Amino acid sequence: MNTEIKNALTVLKAGGLILYPTDTVWGIGCDASNPEAVKKIFQLKKREDSKALICLVADDRMLNKYVKKIPEAAFSIFDIHEEPVTIIYDEPQNLAQNLIAEDNTIAIRIPDDEFCFQLMRRFNGAIVSTSANVSGYPTPKSFKEIAPDILKGVDYVVNLHHEKKNTKPSSIIKLSNNGIVKVIRE
Repeated sequence: MNTEIKNALTVLKAGGLILYPTDTVWGIGCDASNPEAVKKIFQLKKREDSKALICLVADDRMLNKYVKKIPEAAFSIFDIHEEPVTIIYDEPQNLAQNLIAEDNTIAIRIPDDEFCFQLMRRFNGAIVSTSANVSGYPTPKSFKEIAPDILKGVDYVVNLHHEKKNTKPSSIIKLSNNGIVKVIRE
């Protein structure tokens, strides 16, 4: 795993794209603070840049770096939610502007995955995580289902968990600073 982390870090720090396993589905990732790298993801996925992307952070301490105010409810969700959950927060900061949604929000997940945790911890920053498919096509449930265009379009493919099958992406919950909680995807 150390070699894969080192190789992925080299690509991320150079502004490149990685294809990597997460706690949910295979993701296309880049440095979440690099607008040029984020732009490459939108181009590879053939996705409108008005559609927001998800970021991963290692832990709640790292989350503080990217969200001005974390609602108290987020910590309850971390504690009780057994399945992967992505939370949409108000007032993101220290991220590429083209990663932030039009309503000034950002979707962030703390994955329960050792590779992701170690990668983000050693990168010391948020990493984009968007499903490894062209926009409008089904999300691949395994490495074998990833389209050749995606495989060729990234700078590095992490050589771990190629045999793992993923069932579904994370749940998404929007936690507004005004106290409103909305389930976006179960």
